[in-house]
Amino acid sequence: MQMATLASIGALIVTAGIARADNSITFYRDGAVIEREAVAMKGIAEVPLEAGLLEGTLKVVPASGTTIQGVEVSAARQDGKTGKELEALTEQRQRLEDRLQALATREKIFTAAAKSQSGKAPRKTKNNPDPMQTIRQGTDYAIAQLESVYTARRKTEQEIKKIDNRIAALKKSGRSGKCTARINVTPPRGKLTVRYATTEIGWQPLYDLHLTGSGTAQLQLSAKFTANYSGYAQRVSAGSLSEAGRAATFPALTGGKTRLAVFQLPMAEESFGNDIYNQFSGRLDNTSGQYLPAGESGLYKGGTYLGRFRFEGLSSGRSRLISSGN
Repeated sequence: MQMATLASIGALIVTAGIARADNSITFYRDGAVIEREAVAMKGIAEVPLEAGLLEGTLKVVPASGTTIQGVEVSAARQDGKTGKELEALTEQRQRLEDRLQALATREKIFTAAAKSQSGKAPRKTKNNPDPMQTIRQGTDYAIAQLESVYTARRKTEQEIKKIDNRIAALKKSGRSGKCTARINVTPPRGKLTVRYATTEIGWQPLYDLHLTGSGTAQLQLSAKFTANYSGYAQRVSAGSLSEAGRAATFPALTGGKTRLAVFQLPMAEESFGNDIYNQFSGRLDNTSGQYLPAGESGLYKGGTYLGRFRFEGLSSGRSRLISSGN
């Protein structure tokens, strides 16, 4: 949304001086939230905004003694269709992640129901003359519901993968250019803070899977950064933009990699190759209570590095067979 500026047409426009020491950026897995402090010159501040501005997130906060008279956002070679498509895809992806969490809950319910039915002792009564048939019907119903959950989850994960590929293609095309926020304030040297979200900047999941050989594995999740924002106070969160404000954040470490979490997860069906090649397969169970996004992973056993593999996204409550070197 644009608001007409109240400055006179002949006003001299001077780019705002950005107070770099007070700038901050918080990286999320699907974008980032940026804050910049600016000082107007002759009543006008022009603040450059990163590409991929998420519509409806721009907030301009005046400092004490400063009054905002108008805000106008101008795009620099920005393809409006691309920006809208990115916003729609981001929203769609967040809904799909919510669906995965709901499916994980349904899976737990019907898994418990199937176990309950199969564990019942048959007891013939007047109202239940054929207890075995009743048990079979209850078990078959629970299993049928589980099958529908598995099918829905597989389709949902496929949709997420398609969306991720489309988002990556749009960002790579570079059609969503940068914007500028032109802010008219009083007094002439008024101060303000600009805050907004962008889908163009984020972090990539990077894992290290450590096999313990005791039926469990340690999965370390780290955030990998490609953008360089030296001079900014940088933080990172394991959550998405929709969780900004309530998800925990951590200081982003230098070197482009920050560890976000360490999970102790059950690992079953472990199998290793017996030749010169480092081959491994096993079934990992996500009991962390949160969705683990897809990313590259290193593999370790007893501290020994065994190579890398592609860790596919894994929703809470679900298991997946993983393999390396096969």
